[in-house]
Amino acid sequence: MTAAPSPATGRELSNPPSDGISNLRFSNHSDHLLVSSWDKTVRLYDASDNVLRGEFVHGGPVLDCCFHDDSSGFSVSVDNTVRRLVFNHNKEDILGKHDAPVRCVEYSYAAGQLITGSWDKTLKCWDPRGASGQEHTLVGTYPQPERVYSLSLVGNRLVVATAGRHVNVYDLRNMSQPEQRRESSLKYQTRSVRCYPNGTGYALSSVEGRVAMEFFDPSDASQAKKYAFKCHRKLEAGRDIVYPVNAIAFHPIYGTFATGGCDGFVNVWDGNNKKRLYQYSKYPTSIAALSFSRDGRLLAVASSYTFEEGDKPHEPDAIYVRSVNEIEVKPKPKVYPNPPT
Repeated sequence: MTAAPSPATGRELSNPPSDGISNLRFSNHSDHLLVSSWDKTVRLYDASDNVLRGEFVHGGPVLDCCFHDDSSGFSVSVDNTVRRLVFNHNKEDILGKHDAPVRCVEYSYAAGQLITGSWDKTLKCWDPRGASGQEHTLVGTYPQPERVYSLSLVGNRLVVATAGRHVNVYDLRNMSQPEQRRESSLKYQTRSVRCYPNGTGYALSSVEGRVAMEFFDPSDASQAKKYAFKCHRKLEAGRDIVYPVNAIAFHPIYGTFATGGCDGFVNVWDGNNKKRLYQYSKYPTSIAALSFSRDGRLLAVASSYTFEEGDKPHEPDAIYVRSVNEIEVKPKPKVYPNPPT
């Protein structure tokens, strides 16, 4: 007997959050998937077996989460707290607090530190190995020009995107001041920033249906390679309808990347060759978050209305896990015309 084929959107995980999904991330070690939500929960799933492994309930909506190891992670919340969650012992502790809701969190394996960005216009670094209590775990506090909207790490490099279209680039080994201070090349509010897996730059998305491809190297030659492109738009009755691009996820093997927009579509792009490789079937509502598994075989998709059109009836929040075909994500070699003989 053959198994029923997965629907075009992928396999839907059971026991999804009951409110908006703020982020989801695959583990670096397995097919475990960590999911944060506005329903005040952080959930750990086994995405392959479609099993909910654990759940923590917080004092306010959870805006982001990330893994520490395969069975523990960190979360940040509207209640201003930074938490460590140990699922196999059902244990949590508070590493510390910000003065306003904490929007994003990243764990650096290179530095052994946790980095959090808040709407209090600060970045904080924590040592989770320290004894419990903020005075033991807080490594440093770094003022930002505006509220922090998105963070991304590659190696020792940290990219911070804030309100006001500011972008700060830090070296985690010397956080005293940014290595580079930049302004987004996109005209409108930043939604997501993600570093290239090869460490040479980052992609930035905005509410205007555009993505910018940027490079760290300040040389003229490198800066000449940067560009921005339009995506997640449609022409309707002669009008260009523009959708925010909420999510960017890089494929760990090929370096191609997926974007998710409020149009309910996930597109896969080859940034080097400036072309779209694939568009998946439309999802029931906005794409709030995306994550590739460590080997690139799976793509987790959060189909979750992001209130870009205000409070209105919408499809239930759902998490889909789809198998990734090589043809969808592998760059196609450039075809050059035969030289004249």
